[in-house]
Amino acid sequence: MLQKMVKIQVLGPKKDLPNVLDVLYAKGTVHIEDASVPMAPGEISLKRMTAEQVGDITVAHSKIGGILLTLPKIKTDEKAIVNFYTSLKSMGHDSLLTRANTVISELEVATKTYAKEKSDLELALINLGRYEKIIEKIRPLETSMPKLEGFEVTVLLIQKEFKDVIDIIRNTLAEITKRQFELLSADLDEATIAAVTIFNKRYSEQVHSYFFDQNVNEVRLPPEYLGKPFNEIFTLIEEKKAASTREISRLNAELEKISSSWYTELSALHRILGERTEELGIFSKIGQTEYTFVLAGWIPKKSLNETRDALKDTFGGRVIVNELILTPEEMAEAPTFYDNPRFVKPFEFLMRVVSPAKSTEFDPSPVMAIFLPLFFGIMVGDIGYGLIIIAFALIMKWKFSDRDWLQHLMNVLIMGAIWSVIFGWLYGEFLGDLGEHMGWIEPKTFLGITWNRMEAIVPFLILSIAIGVFHVFLGLIIGIVNAWTEMSCKRHVDKAKKHICEKSGMMIVITGLLIVLGGVMMALPTLIISIGAVLIIIALPLILYGGGAFGTFEIMSTVTNILSYSRIMAIGMASVILAVVANKLGGMMEVALVGIIIAVLLHTLNLILAMFSPFLHSLRLHLVEFDSKFYEGGGKMYKPFKKENGGKSI
Repeated sequence: MLQKMVKIQVLGPKKDLPNVLDVLYAKGTVHIEDASVPMAPGEISLKRMTAEQVGDITVAHSKIGGILLTLPKIKTDEKAIVNFYTSLKSMGHDSLLTRANTVISELEVATKTYAKEKSDLELALINLGRYEKIIEKIRPLETSMPKLEGFEVTVLLIQKEFKDVIDIIRNTLAEITKRQFELLSADLDEATIAAVTIFNKRYSEQVHSYFFDQNVNEVRLPPEYLGKPFNEIFTLIEEKKAASTREISRLNAELEKISSSWYTELSALHRILGERTEELGIFSKIGQTEYTFVLAGWIPKKSLNETRDALKDTFGGRVIVNELILTPEEMAEAPTFYDNPRFVKPFEFLMRVVSPAKSTEFDPSPVMAIFLPLFFGIMVGDIGYGLIIIAFALIMKWKFSDRDWLQHLMNVLIMGAIWSVIFGWLYGEFLGDLGEHMGWIEPKTFLGITWNRMEAIVPFLILSIAIGVFHVFLGLIIGIVNAWTEMSCKRHVDKAKKHICEKSGMMIVITGLLIVLGGVMMALPTLIISIGAVLIIIALPLILYGGGAFGTFEIMSTVTNILSYSRIMAIGMASVILAVVANKLGGMMEVALVGIIIAVLLHTLNLILAMFSPFLHSLRLHLVEFDSKFYEGGGKMYKPFKKENGGKSI
């Protein structure tokens, strides 16, 4: 069902605004709207607030987050973080910002310096490892290389798929250096070739310019390695690697020391500053005068007193909450707040996906929660299939527990499958007629009818049409209730009266048609046909007044809607026939294993169809045949100003 909403204004001194937002954010009950827009003609327009008026919370949050990312994570006591968070939350806006800036000024420079030095050393280690690997690969070529005095060495890394480029480079270098060069190559790894080029230094600028223009991946050996034997280069590399590793260990120790002292407070600060940053997004909707702020929004009526008391306890009489008196037209703009029991939530999700209800409409979710699983169960109606569907849905819920939409759909399947088991017991079906053949179960007799779906085709058709009549009439009754509610809006009085007349006339004419049909088919006394004819005659003026000439066509549309419910019988029949065929075809095979495989495959196909087709057709009966009698949709969802991420720190 939809909760009744009321519109409020919150007024107070501008200096209290950040703390007022804290209270509202914690309560999470107010759907905030733009207060700078006048509510009615002639009202004074308010200036909009700007985020700059509350200080640089966003920058502080970003800097604290950067410090946290720099520090190594340590095992923290969540209780200690909560205690810090609570103490910080009790601070005023300016005090919190001052504390955050104090922490930033104390830690930011040191952590950035340590992190940069560590990053540079780690990069140097990577390069040293690369040099070491390259030199190790070309070491066998050392005897072939000329003396390096007056020469420069550089290494080119070339993917093997482009190895033909080496010949092009060799020819170009011969031209640039007047053949004063050497080019040696060796496989660096499975995908890369290292090409070592040694050339006269006088051509250095031209050579490097050529490599740059050709986008060749060039690795220059550091100057201190040039002219030295490879053994000596290896020694230098190992010494540098050891020194860099020691320095990284020292920097890690410094960062861990900072982390052990500050991580708890930083986590709490990041959490609360994140909340304050989210609060800043609402400032463009807040109006102001020279000394006061005005915040407007919608709140569920049941939460009004609780929110008002919270503000009063914190600010005394400085902050006022006014409940506004609205016209029916203004109330129609209220956001939609679904507040249904847990078992209705999956169907509420379906209605929200299709189109949320308007706040003044009847919420069809509870009705869908009753009828959609019932229709599904009538159509599937098999104990075996129902149990398998339940097992499948539970596995999917467990495997994808983080996907809300899938959780809702699986809950719908589970509820429908429970009804499938119940109707399977009534029909005497377990994997088609397998249960009956095995002597486990048999169709039950109810209301003088044995509910074997293969034989009781006419009773099933009558049952389906009867369900359609009831369901469509329920939709028409809800439509009348909605129209009656709209009559409180002066602008919609005539429209509401016509809707009431049209829907009332539709119920009367359908009743008259059913009576006439019953009399013609001898199911009712022949004399009663005249009563049906009278009802039709009475209904026509109502329909013409409510819907005009087009309303008479709606009679056929409504009849068609009712006949659409015959799909409940048809889909159910198709399902049981395929299950019986699977059993018979499997039993006809001379090799038992082949028969079992065929039966399993056909039952699997039928089971897949049973999960999707009955669900989709049940949903269609609600959205098209039922909801069309009263439902418009197009509402805007209630989005309270509250914490969305659980307040977790990084």
